[in-house]
Amino acid sequence: MLGSFIRPAGAAVAAIRRSSSLLPPPPTIFAVASRTYARAKTPKATSKKGKVMVKGPRTGGGDEAAVDSSSTEDMNASFELPTDPLPFTYDPALDVGPGGRPLFSVTESFNPLTRKQANTYVDFSLEEWNAMLPEGLPAGMKKEFEETRRCAVMVRQSFLDLRDNFRRISNPLLRPSKKNANIKKQIILDGPVSCGKSITLAMLVHWARSDGWLVLYVPRGKEWTHGGFFYRNPYSDLWDTPVQAAKILQDFLKFNEARLQHLPCQIFDPITLGEGAGVGMMKGVDSMEMPEGSTLFDLIQTGIAYTHASVGIVVRLRKELSLVKDVPVLFAIDQYNNWFTFSEYEEPVTVRSTRPIHAKELSTVNAFRSMLHDDLMVGAFSHSTAVGKLRQELPDVPLDARVVLPRYNLDEAATVCHYYLRQNLIHRDRFSEEKWKKMYYLSNGNGSEMRWLAPFI
Repeated sequence: MLGSFIRPAGAAVAAIRRSSSLLPPPPTIFAVASRTYARAKTPKATSKKGKVMVKGPRTGGGDEAAVDSSSTEDMNASFELPTDPLPFTYDPALDVGPGGRPLFSVTESFNPLTRKQANTYVDFSLEEWNAMLPEGLPAGMKKEFEETRRCAVMVRQSFLDLRDNFRRISNPLLRPSKKNANIKKQIILDGPVSCGKSITLAMLVHWARSDGWLVLYVPRGKEWTHGGFFYRNPYSDLWDTPVQAAKILQDFLKFNEARLQHLPCQIFDPITLGEGAGVGMMKGVDSMEMPEGSTLFDLIQTGIAYTHASVGIVVRLRKELSLVKDVPVLFAIDQYNNWFTFSEYEEPVTVRSTRPIHAKELSTVNAFRSMLHDDLMVGAFSHSTAVGKLRQELPDVPLDARVVLPRYNLDEAATVCHYYLRQNLIHRDRFSEEKWKKMYYLSNGNGSEMRWLAPFI
């Protein structure tokens, strides 16, 4: 009975939330067709129980749709999200968290925050988020901003621990005196679904860039293994993906262009050329060299301009960044677990069979996946990409690299619910400690489910 009650209500709430979206519609992405042997998987038509629909007339879809429609109309009036204008950005009378504590921490970056500001919200404009993360915001962060109609994130203790870990590495004065202090240069963020892994990684990138770091941020690691053209490189015996390589270089320039113009190239070995995107191999030329005095900006511009060199320059860029000492360098990879499973590409074996190509066989992934080095690197697992459960010990990853992020605890859930109350997702006359605790225990601290359940209070 509870399921039939919540299902139509959820459809109504979702429809209303989409109509009051804060963010503009996503831009059109230039799509490039894959080779014929990179077969796309066509989804099958299924019923609500996940079984293939065989006899349509006997499913009773008409009656069920009518019941859902009438139930939705009944619930629509009770659980509408507010569309009226929000009050001023900061109002001391409304910005009250649990126990009367301040709900917001007013700051220009994540750098000055301490443990005293844990479980408070930090508010940045959407323009600032897009300026600091021009590669793109995580999907969960976008949804949070849209539905709360405010671009604020909660400062969790897990984020402060992650930030302090890398801050101690970059600043020797902050390192603890004990030699066995647990400081990690390579970290994998793992945890249950909707525990905030992608948002925590995005906040770390925001902090690092605000502090002057050089960050290569990959918000969608799955895109490195899907779409575009792919060719076997005859020199490395790996598979080149020139479309993705050009996109990697373009994204890296979006925020770091000014800094890269002052970082010189330190490797001048020939760069192997491969097949270009849809144009094949370059005739009579199999390698290229960067002239002396070139900067990393010149290297990247060459890879963007010449599709035959894009993959080789991405591989060279990884080596160049490991040699940069003037500024801290961080590799931040979201959807990192997609690099430990198969890509969507398939190699023809016979006339009627193909072999799936593993992500580690792609030149770009092969260059960036390993954590067995001395560079600073953070990878975040994304269970929404549904790549399957990976084993505990991963190849090319230190044994102690995995850090499990928990879901909201009771104190964090209290702050979240007071923030939703502040943003009018919860009616003030219906809000009580008993009700928000019920919502917390019902969702088991799942952030997405708590946000979805908020209008039902």
